[in-house]
Amino acid sequence: MKLVARISRRAALAGALLALAVTAPAQAGAPAALPDVVDTAVAAGSFKTLATALQAAGLVDTLKGPGPFTVFAPTDEAFAKLPAGALEALLKDKQRLVAVLTYHVVPGRVLAADVVKMTAARTVQGGRLAIRADDGVTVDGANVVKTDIQAGNGVIHVIDAVLMPRQ
Repeated sequence: MKLVARISRRAALAGALLALAVTAPAQAGAPAALPDVVDTAVAAGSFKTLATALQAAGLVDTLKGPGPFTVFAPTDEAFAKLPAGALEALLKDKQRLVAVLTYHVVPGRVLAADVVKMTAARTVQGGRLAIRADDGVTVDGANVVKTDIQAGNGVIHVIDAVLMPRQ
């Protein structure tokens, strides 16, 4: 009988502790969850064209999803290097735009330390990015200029050119 009473008291104490843990507010100073890859890119300020393209392609909700995603993100300057009229043509051709943008995304969270060991990566679009780490890191010829920008659902690596899938 004493054993049953002890077990009951322990169970009641465990239940009370569990209830307290579930209903307790987050501790002050605890790190907030990181924003997703889209919000992280928008907050950086140098990916306005990418954000516009993602919206035109209908990919914003997808990239706000659980992921994880690795995004090789071209800057506004990278988009400006496209031939005259190329960006406007892409924005009008949703199917081609989706193909180009998903060619910049690799499934999973692939950090720079992993990228430098790779020679290729399969993209969400289905294509294969060629990766070289001889003199700096390039992805399909684009220079990786900043790495490991952490997001809640992935990681962003900044590149200096827009990648075009091979047809």
